[in-house]
Amino acid sequence: MKNVTDSFVSLGHWPSAGSFGFNTDILATNLINLSVVLGVLIFFGKGVCASCLNEWKDNLLSLSDLLDNRKQRILNTIRNSEELRERAIEQLEKAQARLRKVEIEADQFRVNGYSEIEREKLNLIDSTYKTLEQLENYKNETIHFEQQRASNQVRQRVFQQALEGALGTLNSCLNSELHLRTISANISILGAMKEITD
Repeated sequence: MKNVTDSFVSLGHWPSAGSFGFNTDILATNLINLSVVLGVLIFFGKGVCASCLNEWKDNLLSLSDLLDNRKQRILNTIRNSEELRERAIEQLEKAQARLRKVEIEADQFRVNGYSEIEREKLNLIDSTYKTLEQLENYKNETIHFEQQRASNQVRQRVFQQALEGALGTLNSCLNSELHLRTISANISILGAMKEITD
């Protein structure tokens, strides 16, 4: 890295050729310049790309673990909801058994209290269906809440990892010595350009 900054610093100290003109020899100018620029980009770019790929790989692995944890929580919530649903079905079956019993009693007491028994039956069915509906709504709300919470945590984790990756890349690529050399080289180049224009 020091050699690169030294080469930039030395660019500011090149003596001018004494005249200004266009070089029309394409082979002597553009191909050499392009090969130098491409060589520098390939030499310095491969380390950055490799570190970026490693960071992305680590980020994807941690993101995968986070998603697996969220998936497990959602599956547990679904299992719990299914257990509640099974209990509700059992209650419904018990209620239906009671309903059949009430219907038998209704046949026996039809003359004396048919309307009262019918009301009790309807109330029992309504309360059972309301209970089932409430349990189903609770299950759906719980699943929706867990999905939203998981997606929010994933978004926060991805943003945090991207920010940490960017800061890590910046901190690893720029130190104070390199910064000072770059500033000195730019000042020298600007001074040389000022002398040329004067």
